[in-house]
Order: sequence, then structure tokens, then C-alpha cells
Amino acid sequence: MKKSILFLIGFYISINLLGQTKIDSLIQQGINYHDAGDYARAIEFYKQALALDPNNSTANYEIAYSYMLAKDYENSIKYSDIVIKLDQQNAVSAYITKGSSLDYLGKTEESIKLFEKAIKKYGDNYLLYYNLGYDYYSLNNKEKAEKALINAIQTKSNHTSSHLLLAQLMANQNKNVQSLLGLYYFLFLEPNTDRSKTAMKLLEKQFGGNVQKDKDKPDQINITFNSDQIDSEFGAASMMLSMMEASNSIEENKDKSKDQLFIENTTSFFKILGELKDQKKKGFWWDFYVSFFYDLANSDHMDTFCYYITQSTRESSNDWLQKNDPKIVMFDQWLKNK
Repeated sequence: MKKSILFLIGFYISINLLGQTKIDSLIQQGINYHDAGDYARAIEFYKQALALDPNNSTANYEIAYSYMLAKDYENSIKYSDIVIKLDQQNAVSAYITKGSSLDYLGKTEESIKLFEKAIKKYGDNYLLYYNLGYDYYSLNNKEKAEKALINAIQTKSNHTSSHLLLAQLMANQNKNVQSLLGLYYFLFLEPNTDRSKTAMKLLEKQFGGNVQKDKDKPDQINITFNSDQIDSEFGAASMMLSMMEASNSIEENKDKSKDQLFIENTTSFFKILGELKDQKKKGFWWDFYVSFFYDLANSDHMDTFCYYITQSTRESSNDWLQKNDPKIVMFDQWLKNK
């Protein structure tokens, strides 16, 4: 009798293992099609997996994600809800997929409530904070967008998208110093992508944002500030930034290359901010960005840093990096010891 029972137990275990293997295989095939951009075919495989196990968390999440990218947001929400209800693996990702789908449907306020609920339930999560910040950014709620994005960065300091969106948010408010800090850090993390090219253009624009040349009088330079810039905690830095940009055209700088001026101005910018921080400046911008960049400006690695972050738009930077591998290694070692 005992042998019969053991045989049946072994038989059912084998059947379950075979069934799970089949489900896993279907899910993997779906993922392969999804990664190839064939969302319709991917969804077919996920449906086959769900026919065998309707409560499979991974299959429900993957089909929700594919539906979202296929712009079938209603179905994306439907399957995300199943994952959320199961509250197993992929639950946080399902919240993000559902929230994004709600936003795409124009239900941004509902998306915000969902992300806030998920943060309350699961605690600090950089992707939840980032998506919450993105929603607030879409609604032009500047203060809440900034707070959410800072929370994302404090949760995961190397999340590139949070730095980039925070920089864009600051640029929209004419806060050029804060925008530059976010852009420099983004480019430090992601120096050579299409987004890097966009970030470099914005960085160059922010660097000279208050400086204007008169078309009729090419030797005349005008520097303008709005009251918000002057009165802000970064007012002094913003003024010095404009003075540096204006000095690029003076006689002693005319023979310097674009790369030389960028390195010199970036170093001066970081040092000015560091000296201002020594005047007991506190807060995220000073403690996170300025502290890092001030240490960098006082190191022997500013050349490496500047060539590294400009490689997406300057051929000269790529040439320099190819010829100076030992300096890149030394910079990397310095970062590891930070």
C-alpha cells in the first residue's frame, strides 16, 4: 500500500514538473518575441501559458507588459490587476505597468494615486518614485515632481532617467545651475547614447543661458538674470556661470580649443559650487551633486571626466579616450575609492 501511495505521489510530482516546464517554455518564447518587437506573437504564447495556469504571476505580468507596448492599455490594466491581486513576484512591476497604462489613457491623476498606494505598501522603490515624478512632471506639478525624482535618486543614485528628467524639470524653470548638475551626472552615468546627445545640447544651452550676443554688435555681450535666479540659493553660482561663459570670447581665451574651455569652465563651476557649500549650504543638491563634483574638481581626473561625458557629440573626445586608457583606469580607481 505504501509503495502505491509513493508511486502516485511521484507520478503527480512528475506531471506537475512537466507542466511547469511547459509553462516556462511558453513564457520564454513569448519573451523572445516581445524582445524582437512582435508583441502580438508574444501575447499568443503568454495566452497558451495562462491556459495551463491562469494564476501564473510571470505570464500575467509579461502579457500585461506586451499589451502596454502594443498600446492596448485596457488589456494591460486587466492583466496587471491579476498580478497585483496575487501579490507575489512582479507585483511592483505590475503597478508600474498599470500606472503607465493609466497615464497613456489620460488618467494621470488615477496613475498618481496608484503609485502612491504602491509606495505606501512596498516602501522606497526608485521606479515607483520615478514614474510618480514623471506623472507630476506631465501635470506640470513642479514641486511634487522634484520631490519624487529626488526620492528616486536617493533610493538608487545611478538611475539615469531620474537624473535626466530632474535636469529637464529644472531647465523648464530656468534653474540653470540645478539643471546642469543633473545633466553632468546623467552624462557621467550614460555618456554615449542618443539621450546623451540631447543632454549635451541642453547642457551647452544651460551653460550659456543668460549670455546673449548682439547680432549687430558681435563684440558686445549681454548678461540677463530674472529675479528668481538672483534670489535663489544658487543665485551666486548662476551669476558666476554666466561670467565664465562670457569670458570665453575674451582675448586670452580666443586661441583655446572648445575642449579646453569646456574643461576649464566645468572645473571652475564645480569649484565655485564647492566653495559655496562650505558656507554651510545643505540639502540634496549640495550634499549629493555638489559634494561629488567638488571632490572631482580637486582631483587629477577632470580632463578624463570631461572627455568621457562629451564622447557622444565630439570626435575629439573619442580620440582622446582611445589614446588615454591608463587615465581612464586611474579615474575608475578613484571612483571606486570614493
